[in-house]
Amino acid sequence: MRRIRRLPSDDSCNGWNALLPPRAPRPALRGDITADWVVVGAGYTGLAAARRLAELRPQDHVVVLEAQTVADGSSGRNSGFAIDLPHNITSSVEELAQSHAYRRLARASIAHLRDLTTRHGIACDWSDSGKYHAAASPHGVRGVLEPTRQELERLEEPYEWLEGPALAARLGTASFAAALYTPGTVLLNPAALVRGLADSLPASVTLYEGSPVTGADLGSPVTLTTPHGTVRAARMILAVNGLAPQFGFFRNRLLPFSTYGSLTRPLTEAEYDALGRPAPWGLTPAHAFAGATLRLTNDRRLLVRQTVEYSPAFQRNAGHRARVAARHRALLARRFPMLPEITFDTTWSGMICVSQNGAPGFGAVAPHITAAVCHNGAGVTKGTIGGLLAADLACGQDNPLIGDLLSLGQPQAIPPRPALDIGVRARFAWELWTARHEA
Repeated sequence: MRRIRRLPSDDSCNGWNALLPPRAPRPALRGDITADWVVVGAGYTGLAAARRLAELRPQDHVVVLEAQTVADGSSGRNSGFAIDLPHNITSSVEELAQSHAYRRLARASIAHLRDLTTRHGIACDWSDSGKYHAAASPHGVRGVLEPTRQELERLEEPYEWLEGPALAARLGTASFAAALYTPGTVLLNPAALVRGLADSLPASVTLYEGSPVTGADLGSPVTLTTPHGTVRAARMILAVNGLAPQFGFFRNRLLPFSTYGSLTRPLTEAEYDALGRPAPWGLTPAHAFAGATLRLTNDRRLLVRQTVEYSPAFQRNAGHRARVAARHRALLARRFPMLPEITFDTTWSGMICVSQNGAPGFGAVAPHITAAVCHNGAGVTKGTIGGLLAADLACGQDNPLIGDLLSLGQPQAIPPRPALDIGVRARFAWELWTARHEA
């Protein structure tokens, strides 16, 4: 029996959840049960996998174990972008080399989520607003926006190149040098979406919340232990993102980072006038680690997501979160000096998992275990399609998108700790220094 020593540990400050009415979580697992399938993790990936298993094997019983409550984990804490095109998270534009595969996968994911939100009436503030990919400096324009523009032209994708007064009018701020606007990204409330996906699961799927896996016998059948019960199942799908090494998979291949987001109170009419009354928008920075992801939401709040930190222990400090909030306030003051009185309602942390080469952790990791982890900062789309295709792969269902996902490769090996910690922090510091003009 493998002991699972590290469990997800998120704060209680998720701003997206705070906008929603209370939700009664599903009960925790109690007692010993047997199922045909067990899915570990009830984020976008695990929920997509469970739903697809129910479609492919309607007579099978599928159990989903969620360590926390739905939407309290990383899936409910991101910035709410369902991105349809290749997307860099550092200064690297390597993802552009596999644009066709990424585009097919992302758009299949968005189409799937669009169908579910419509069919089940999931109220998640779904908005076909597109996104702005923006640079604050000439360096970001040359190093990221120009190569991305060239790739969009090669793909014959529609876009707008905006700068100067035209860009300022769209965003309500003149603090960006240029931006690429593409129309296919969907903006949404991620906590509302993942809640709705969980609460509309098929009848053959049983979700247990507050049921962290504390022990795992990964033989055949799989036996998973939680604080108050066990699940025995013939097949397992692992959807725990950066915690996959706790189960013995992708060890020394995944890099966990903590990120921080803040939401303001709604803008007053006078403040909205000061911005020029722009339509709601979402903006991703040319360098996600140094720059800031920003949104103007439908209810006229500003979202700031900035400050990304290497977090191998998966722990964040409440006092540190307060310091991050101060940084976010300073950033907002620089980007929106016309809003001197704006305040944040909440600041929260979340986790992302990346690989050194940007590849996902996808595939059969044992004859009876399939994994879909490491979504490299785009969990809404990459996580959803990873879960769907993990179920297809596990069931032997032919799907050409499996080939697309496998073509992206596997996460590269990285050094063991503590050498890894030194190397990551040094590389991270270099990335921040070289992209400092995007901050």
